[in-house]
Amino acid sequence: MVLTLAGTIRGARGLLPVALFVMPFGVSFGVAALKNGMAPDQAIWMSLLAFTGIAQFASLDFLQASVPYLSLALVILAVNARHVVMGAAVSPWVNQLPIGQRMLVLTFLTDPNFADSQPVFVNGERDVGRLLGGGLVLWGMWAIGTVIGVMGGRSLGPLDAFGVDVVMLCFFTALVAGRVRQRRYWAPILIAVVAAVLLKEIMPEGWNILAAALMGGAVMALRGEARA
Repeated sequence: MVLTLAGTIRGARGLLPVALFVMPFGVSFGVAALKNGMAPDQAIWMSLLAFTGIAQFASLDFLQASVPYLSLALVILAVNARHVVMGAAVSPWVNQLPIGQRMLVLTFLTDPNFADSQPVFVNGERDVGRLLGGGLVLWGMWAIGTVIGVMGGRSLGPLDAFGVDVVMLCFFTALVAGRVRQRRYWAPILIAVVAAVLLKEIMPEGWNILAAALMGGAVMALRGEARA
């Protein structure tokens, strides 16, 4: 496996249409950060350095009161626990890189660029720049959105009125639909969906998705297809 500039550019170009719809979520975070008492520069730096999406929204709830760092860490872990599954799924390819390149790529690992890159790696792609490029363009759009949000996002009104909240759902649905055509994916997909629905009211928010992914992955592993 290699990490090249050309591959990174291809990855960025490939996910740019999806990344454009990440910007409104960044705007929403910028607005929410100000409403919860965060300074404009703090909100921007948080998006630049943390880039954790929904976890950034979750952390805003802790600004109004003194909260133990352990409690905050557990909340962030719960929200981002899916990265454990995603990291394991791309490890056969990413772990072939030198440690420095590996850390750089994983810093920008998100749901969309994982979903875009992992199937391509399975089919023989050797350039991990595909994963990095997608993450970089998503990070850039999120950061730009945050800047817009803290500078004047309130004047835009509720962003869900524009329907941007359904874009990611459509993106991931399309990716899964492509896999459904192959019978070997029917069992893990069905088990994961059922698990996610049944566990939603039992487990804390986000943990049901992690459990569902682990169950679906376990089915693939038992069938000897963990990398597929």
